Amino acid sequence: MSHPLIPQIIDIANPVAAELGLEVVGAVFHTNQHPPVLRVDVRNLKQDTSLDDCERMSRALETALDLSDLILDAYVLEISSPGISRSLTTDREFISFKGFPVEVTTTEPIHGTKSLSGQLIRRDEISVYINQKGRSIAIPRQSIHQVLLVDRAE
Repeated sequence: MSHPLIPQIIDIANPVAAELGLEVVGAVFHTNQHPPVLRVDVRNLKQDTSLDDCERMSRALETALDLSDLILDAYVLEISSPGISRSLTTDREFISFKGFPVEVTTTEPIHGTKSLSGQLIRRDEISVYINQKGRSIAIPRQSIHQVLLVDRAE
């Protein structure tokens, strides 16, 4: 269960992030630590999230939270990125994430749909191959709009 202040924190963080070209992905308030730690995850809307993005968000959000008087006790603010870019584009990424769950969106229907999910097998010059319920599906590269890593829980 999330901390009761999280919705208000996100309400404060969203416009701050938007002004910086960022998006708030989530927030967690670890009150069981001393001092408590507020972690806010952000993503850059135009490119991979950089350390500079996190630093700018940290300074701006710290000011906004201080002005709000929402959190009265001492706490540590951590700004981070949710991690790797979810979009696979390079040969290295396709090799590194072999076996991971992906969602492939296409510009035209493949097997009657523009969105196919499965485990990544490989990519070659012609196609991206995914395993869908034990069956290998070849998706022509010229038809692919995007290949995204998906959480196993999705």
